[in-house]
Amino acid sequence: MTSHPGPAPVLDVDALLDDPEQRIIVCCGAGGVGKTTTSAAIALRAAERGRKVVVLTIDPARRLAQSMGIEALDNTPRPVPGVTGEGSLDAMMLDMKRTFDEVVESQASPEKAQQILSNPFYVAVSSSFAGTQEYMAMEKLGQLDKDARASGRWDLIVVDTPPSRSALDFLDAPERLSSFLDGRFMRLLLAPAKGPAKLMTAGFGLVTKAITTIIGGQTLTDMQAFVAAFDTLFGGFRARAQRTFELLQSPGTAFLVVAAPEPDALREAAYFVERLSAERMPLAGLVVNRASVDPDVELSAATATAGYEKLRDAADEPSRMAAGLLRLHADRKLVVEREGRLRTRFATAHPQVRTAVLPALPSDVHDLEGLRGIGELLAVRDARAEKRA
Repeated sequence: MTSHPGPAPVLDVDALLDDPEQRIIVCCGAGGVGKTTTSAAIALRAAERGRKVVVLTIDPARRLAQSMGIEALDNTPRPVPGVTGEGSLDAMMLDMKRTFDEVVESQASPEKAQQILSNPFYVAVSSSFAGTQEYMAMEKLGQLDKDARASGRWDLIVVDTPPSRSALDFLDAPERLSSFLDGRFMRLLLAPAKGPAKLMTAGFGLVTKAITTIIGGQTLTDMQAFVAAFDTLFGGFRARAQRTFELLQSPGTAFLVVAAPEPDALREAAYFVERLSAERMPLAGLVVNRASVDPDVELSAATATAGYEKLRDAADEPSRMAAGLLRLHADRKLVVEREGRLRTRFATAHPQVRTAVLPALPSDVHDLEGLRGIGELLAVRDARAEKRA
């Protein structure tokens, strides 16, 4: 007989939110699994339980901003109206370009900063370079934490990580961006600006001529001017990335991995859990979002399928309708069973990871009450799981 592990340990979301030592919660996972909605719901629940919360979202749907009672979110934290209790909730959306500009302005003299900000190559890098959004999310987190500690305005920061192809991009972004800015190609471009004249050899001239042929002379000139102006800031970028990385490793930070009950999403979640462990970053648990609800009927998929096969060709309309309902029931039961096997497989591989399961909702969240309902579902399902365990 094959033995099956018991249920995964329960993720107590309310205990996590109520812990005054918990200052940062990072919601991460693959794109399209509901991280943004989960982040907003957790932030609202924490605020209504007395915390002073700011939630940093990344490119949220417009309807989510409206569900918070705000027409538009931007790079400035704005109060969310309608929050009950003694806590407070501010919300903001990452402005990648503006955050990059703020980093430059804080690291360079006004003249040098203006030189960098007006450079066409900088404008392109700060707006669209792969990894910039992830890096700037970490940068904004560092800014918010510094502000929170100095002013006392917030005691909890909830971060919705960018919708990356890979959940690991968030942790890899600082190193990737730093490597790009400090890479050999950039140093090659910098050589004419800072090296002696003898570096301008025929060999280097051939290289620049080849690059000019590919990308154009003006683009190469912009790149060289950018790298020359940015050179003094390289160390600052590396230092800031290291400080934020250490902040993510601190005991006051917790990662919540969000996944859908699908093979790819749970596989990505498993990779992230293992990476967090390797980097010694604190993992609070896993939220399985949009789980199919098991029909509250003692009728197996096999029995329902057999009934469907028997009735589907019946002559009378009531029998054919019953056949259709049996088919729907069988399909739903099979989906629930498949998702259950996937969650069991994850729990077997990662038995220490606490888990909360959120059921799929019949419609999208479109107001504050919907976000409040998601937070309540997290707590309710936790309580049920504790009774079963």
